[in-house]
Amino acid sequence: MPVFLDSRDAGFEAGFSGLLNAKREDAVDVDDTVAAIIADVRARGDAAVIELTQKFDRIALTPDTLAFSPEEIEAECARVPAAERAALELAATRIRAYHESQRPEDKRWFDEYGAELGWRWGPVGAAGLYVPGGLASYPSSVLMNAIPAQVAGVERLVICAPTPDGVVNPLVLLAAKLSGVETVYRIGGAQAVAALAYGTETIAPVDKITGPGNAYVAAAKRRVFGRVGIDMIAGPSEILVIADKDNDPDWIALDLLSQAEHDESAQSLLVTTDEGFGRAVMQAVDARLETLERRAIAGASWRDYGAVVVVRDLAEAARLSDRVAPEHLELCVADPEALLAQINHAGAVFLGHWTPEAIGDYIGGPNHVLPTARSARFSSGLSVLDFMKRTTLARMTPEALAAIGPAAEQLAISESLEAHGLSVRARLERLNR
Repeated sequence: MPVFLDSRDAGFEAGFSGLLNAKREDAVDVDDTVAAIIADVRARGDAAVIELTQKFDRIALTPDTLAFSPEEIEAECARVPAAERAALELAATRIRAYHESQRPEDKRWFDEYGAELGWRWGPVGAAGLYVPGGLASYPSSVLMNAIPAQVAGVERLVICAPTPDGVVNPLVLLAAKLSGVETVYRIGGAQAVAALAYGTETIAPVDKITGPGNAYVAAAKRRVFGRVGIDMIAGPSEILVIADKDNDPDWIALDLLSQAEHDESAQSLLVTTDEGFGRAVMQAVDARLETLERRAIAGASWRDYGAVVVVRDLAEAARLSDRVAPEHLELCVADPEALLAQINHAGAVFLGHWTPEAIGDYIGGPNHVLPTARSARFSSGLSVLDFMKRTTLARMTPEALAAIGPAAEQLAISESLEAHGLSVRARLERLNR
């Protein structure tokens, strides 16, 4: 049964802390296996990738067929029904428009000493986007990863999308095409991450790897970080809904189940100011679970990790939400803007009764690759900035160096870094002469 808590009860703090600290995924020890796979790919390149793909995905490839050909991509895209194509095109248009607004600006200025300072932004050279295969093959994730990279100006974008047993999701290839990605490799797992990080005879290495994956993919991303950049290590999905009594319990139940159906380890939390409404939502969840296609997954998630929390007021709801720092936060209250002003930590916020989280997964515009496991306390969702880097700029005039150089020399002496100080002193002496 999901947890039911009331903040006025004596044992509330212990119960709520239990929610925060619940271990929601099995820590499968895959690191040794992943380390061996990465070493194999680094040593044997294409041959290792091909053998591992045969082993794990049961598909025979050659160096020439690691990537889909342009003709294969066109043929698969042609299979997409018109309604699905139109929906994906609308999503791509909205995601692109939102992310184009995120592009940062270069800046330069002169300070009071006449020194010129500033920064410039530039894209990473190449990015590899991982797209899970099988049941978790989501074309929306292609758009959410590839479009920000393209908007950032990344010159070379490639996708790794495994095709277990040779089964291809045409929507994934159409999403790649709409995102401007021409190269899609049909490989996955730790071997794909290793190939993207270190390169093979056929696959050129990239500078950054983004996208979700299973435990092996996550472990591989951890291991190659430093050689390449990564986006994040994402955990199971989560949603927190703050709702007053003036809501349809069935709507809120469906919002909670929209994340529960992702994964048995997903977490759905309702925080409400009305106990009766909270219990009505629990009944509505039970009713929906009788017919939901993914009821086995959603039911396990709701049973093991779901919770309804009754609070005194919305201010308390905001404080508890910040402790959770949820991936997705819905504010289903009369004045969501006022409540938003009290929220500090959330990956994405959905304002008002008419903004279900599912809109954000597909068509809203903001990115759906978001921090999980309370990491919204210190990190953000995927954006254009994840595919860019900032270079700082400085130019000293003789006058500026004369003004601030002695302080730099003094600090260098304090740190016993003689050459640092002398590099400034040499220029100051020239000025003095």
